[in-house]
Amino acid sequence: MGTGQRQFIDWFGDGSVAVVDLALACCAVETEFAVPEQARRLLTPPQGARLVAVVSGTLTDALSGIVKEEIDNLEASFVVSFGACACAGGPYWDAPSVTKGVDQLVAVDRYIAGCPPPPSALTAVLEEVRG
Repeated sequence: MGTGQRQFIDWFGDGSVAVVDLALACCAVETEFAVPEQARRLLTPPQGARLVAVVSGTLTDALSGIVKEEIDNLEASFVVSFGACACAGGPYWDAPSVTKGVDQLVAVDRYIAGCPPPPSALTAVLEEVRG
């Protein structure tokens, strides 16, 4: 998120699924590791691609408005909450500044729990989205 330029990942390299990783903390390492070799990074999504927003890492109250706005602006057809922190606040659930999961802001289609979850779990979800 911090670059100011949104990046779409043509996950399968065929225009079927475009992923935007809203990488907030350490789970971003796992999501980046999951990206297949054939994936292409683009400034606009391929026409007709299923748009998926992946929220990975600890979501703080200070960032919650930005994350919600980003997802709303994407008009993503599918939202994935990746990792214990994005799902429910993780080990920081009792911190007053931590949002208790991205579902407090937007509807979530799939939760991938774990600290961290394996990259293969994200790949499996995206293969399901692809159909």
